Amino acid sequence: MNMSRCLITQREVQSFIEGCMVAVGTKPGHAKSLAEVLVEGDHRGHYSHGLNRMDMYVKDIQTGICEKDGEPTIVKESVATALVNGNNLLGPVVGNFCMDLAIRKAREVGIGWVVAHGSNHFGIAGYYSMQALKENMIGMSYTNTSPLVMPTRAKECTLGTNPISVAAPAKDGDSFVLDMATSAVALGKVELHHRRAQRRGPGAHRGCEETGGYKGYGLGLMVEVFCGILAGAQYSRHVRTWKVTDKVADLGQCFVAINPENFAAGFNDRMSDLLTLHRNLEPAELDTPVLSPGDPERSNIEKCAKLGGIPYHINVVNHMNGVAKKIGVTPLLPTNVPVPE
Repeated sequence: MNMSRCLITQREVQSFIEGCMVAVGTKPGHAKSLAEVLVEGDHRGHYSHGLNRMDMYVKDIQTGICEKDGEPTIVKESVATALVNGNNLLGPVVGNFCMDLAIRKAREVGIGWVVAHGSNHFGIAGYYSMQALKENMIGMSYTNTSPLVMPTRAKECTLGTNPISVAAPAKDGDSFVLDMATSAVALGKVELHHRRAQRRGPGAHRGCEETGGYKGYGLGLMVEVFCGILAGAQYSRHVRTWKVTDKVADLGQCFVAINPENFAAGFNDRMSDLLTLHRNLEPAELDTPVLSPGDPERSNIEKCAKLGGIPYHINVVNHMNGVAKKIGVTPLLPTNVPVPE
């Protein structure tokens, strides 16, 4: 048994995050939306974007830099497109509103392309793209973030990690789910490394030409086109400094839904064939099989099911329990169930 980690059920984490957010004044529905995104991040193995981030959202509401009342509003729309004002609400509230709208438009005319300004950090991008899978559609989501990445050949950080996610349905519940930062490493993984008190962590900031870093630079700029520029939000060096709440974030985000029924027949069959083709490739090393995007997350979900909960590093849990104590939230997250090794 390893007590550097502890096992906590999804329901316990969900209830804890909701309780902390409501305690600082968040509407219960908004708190629920945020908690669902964070728990799903951990459930899928993206620990950098789950419980580990809760204190940031608590601070955003406490300081008033993020609004706790109101709903997103549609500024402009056509049958297939919409511009949304997130009204400085929690990112998941804006993200859910926009993705629902994109899916509704795709159901009616084959595609929905929705962009938002006035948003905030929304958790894992894959949470939103995957909502389209429930409707047997392709989903895409993008967001810009605080400048932390140096463009190739530059000495100044002018781009965020600017994640992209694309989800596409295959047969029998299978799917392709790409969810990645456009930097070499997601910032959250660096932060999580520090919180776990691990000595050395991955670097995220510079992309050199010899290793193809300019490709991430190009993709990061593409996200800015879809998000900050198209939505009229902050962009590049104009986005506020990471975790400095001296001004509103005004992030730009983009949500797309595409209905395959409006294109060539047999989409799901071909997707399944594409995924199977790659999973069945002979691996370069026998103990590391070839995976399709979404497979590592699927494995983590299966692991959590076998364990009966989500394994968390004890430092992360203790830190969040400390946050909860300061705002008078009980019960705290349990730390007494070790993770079987």
